[in-house]
Amino acid sequence: MSKIKLTNIGSIATYNSYSKTIDTIKDSDILINDGLIEKIENNIDGDYEIFDCQNRLITPGFVDPHTHPVFHQGREEEFGLRVQGATYQEIAEKGGGINSSINGVRNASTDELTQVVKHRMDRFLKLGTTTIEAKSGYGLNVESELKSLNVLDLVNQNHAIDIIPTFLGAHAFPPEYENDHDGYIDLICNEMIPAVAEQGIAKYCDIFCEKGYFSVTQAKRILTTAKKHGLLPRLHADEFEDSGAAELAAELGAVSADHLMAVSKVGIKKLANANVTATLLPGTTYFLGSTNYAPVKKLISAGVTIALATDYNPGSCHIQSMPFIISLACIYLGMSVEDALMAATYNSTSTLNLENEIGSIEVGKKADLVIWDLEKLIEIPYNVTDVPIMKVMKSGKFIN
Repeated sequence: MSKIKLTNIGSIATYNSYSKTIDTIKDSDILINDGLIEKIENNIDGDYEIFDCQNRLITPGFVDPHTHPVFHQGREEEFGLRVQGATYQEIAEKGGGINSSINGVRNASTDELTQVVKHRMDRFLKLGTTTIEAKSGYGLNVESELKSLNVLDLVNQNHAIDIIPTFLGAHAFPPEYENDHDGYIDLICNEMIPAVAEQGIAKYCDIFCEKGYFSVTQAKRILTTAKKHGLLPRLHADEFEDSGAAELAAELGAVSADHLMAVSKVGIKKLANANVTATLLPGTTYFLGSTNYAPVKKLISAGVTIALATDYNPGSCHIQSMPFIISLACIYLGMSVEDALMAATYNSTSTLNLENEIGSIEVGKKADLVIWDLEKLIEIPYNVTDVPIMKVMKSGKFIN
């Protein structure tokens, strides 16, 4: 791969590993060699391919650490029901929600799912996301969960975006186990997890720990089993009510506890003490028409690291845009634009064990970059739903 120099950069906004904050760098070029950042200096000399950034802003590519992209069809009819006043829980109780996506995944071929997931990855990249965590969880039997993970692997091998796969067999109880929850947990622990580990694709195991889904006791058994098979734990925690899931995340040393709209003071303290990242999903609160956003200021005051993610899925949050998530974080969580950018880039890498490779514009890291058709960082949330991106670069290559 030839070297390329990005020049005439207006400013670079990125996490700085030394200052531990977002820094703004001016009067510098970026030299990229074989997909990695080699130099960040003023007036880099040499015979390189040159790209003129036209005095615009550059940030790291976004790292989205919570997505559910392996589904066959959307659930737009549920959106209509919510507009009429139905809650997420009411829709689920009537056969909607997670379980309504099962037949689509079970009946679709690997090729069919691969094509729709590839299309979704195309859009993620166009919106500036260069790395995502992606979950299974809409098959909910051994065959379909393995198929979902295989789809993620196939797309990852043939797409510019980097996909970090997570097994989420404990997303809901499928219809055939509606009256036999213990039987489904036995299936997850005795068959699914060993098969997933043998397949060798998933790096993490997640669980929807919430009233009406999986209890703390059930979650502990599943995640403890997953750890024994080499899958690292992460949790959907305390989304609708305080279930004690944040405390379980701390106890198990999870890489991330996600949602946390109803997290308790005790849960916050334990997350901080155990150094568990809080991945917040303001798009879900917004999409569900709720006003109960995660208590980000309490989390930050306690010393909890904050990551931001889309929670892209077919039902409760059909949003792929991390710039829009940053807008929501600034408007509804009260985060500064600097904190929101850090949460959407560098902080997210800590939940994927990739902090030494991506998430910031620093020498030695992958050249995963967004060149904006903007001049100042504050303009990203200011534009809200518009995404004024000039170019996206993944591993040193422009993808648009």
